Amino acid sequence: MKDTDRKKLDDFLARLRHLSVHTQRAYAHDLGLLLSHCQQQGIESWQAMDSRQLRGFIASRFRQGIAGKSLQRQLSAIRAFYRYLLDAGVCRNNPAQGVSAPKTARKLPKTLDVDQAAQLLNISDSDPLAVRDRAMLELLYSSGLRVSELTRLNIGDLDLRDALVTVTGKGKKTRTIPVGRYAIDALKDWLQLRQDMAATDETAVFTSRNGGRLSARSLQLRLRHWAIRRGLPANVHPHMLRHSFASHLLESSGDLRAVQELLGHADISTTQIYTHLDFQHLARVYDQAHPRAKKR
Repeated sequence: MKDTDRKKLDDFLARLRHLSVHTQRAYAHDLGLLLSHCQQQGIESWQAMDSRQLRGFIASRFRQGIAGKSLQRQLSAIRAFYRYLLDAGVCRNNPAQGVSAPKTARKLPKTLDVDQAAQLLNISDSDPLAVRDRAMLELLYSSGLRVSELTRLNIGDLDLRDALVTVTGKGKKTRTIPVGRYAIDALKDWLQLRQDMAATDETAVFTSRNGGRLSARSLQLRLRHWAIRRGLPANVHPHMLRHSFASHLLESSGDLRAVQELLGHADISTTQIYTHLDFQHLARVYDQAHPRAKKR
């Protein structure tokens, strides 16, 4: 690669200063890898790169164990760079056009089974932080909230009389979700104690020992604390309760659309991953119950 080609890359990256630092770094990293590949393969200029060579680059990255999502992001950066080169008159074609990343198997989310969820939530301590934690975990499991939705929750978002909670999810979309009776009872217990812990002007439902809004990191640490105390694996995380909520609801109802609405998924394909979990459950029941299934 010539110095002029390297300069074109630097010029392109300089145009990305309006984007987040994280995005700028990702573009610089991805395109830097492409530059190194071109130098190793003896590709003399950006114009000399063709679709076949680019597919070879993506394939080599895939063989190195890079996930399909990361490769899609890399291709997106390359397409944007070549659009810049086309506009600048440096190239006559975009080799990334029509090149797609290999698909990697989608990992199924880890969940707690019904007994494990009950074991985790069986917090009987009367300490104010324990009462708060029980209310948080009950609400996460009862209504399938994201961590960000729970930590941003304000007092006005709770309707305990009608057993509802209103949250703001991704894309600033709001949705109203039912709250189960165990969570309602736990929330009532916490709200009685909260008034002595929360700062005077604090609107958050869940507050820290210092009276301010509880952070996502603190929630993660408290969940890990209770998982270990209740004899569960230490790697239990808040999103696992959301996954468990969806999986258990789907197992009982089979209503994928309802689960989609409750989770706040814009696309039902995102929710469909839970159908695979549901099938695993059915397969286990079959193996254990059918006389002609696997040997016991």
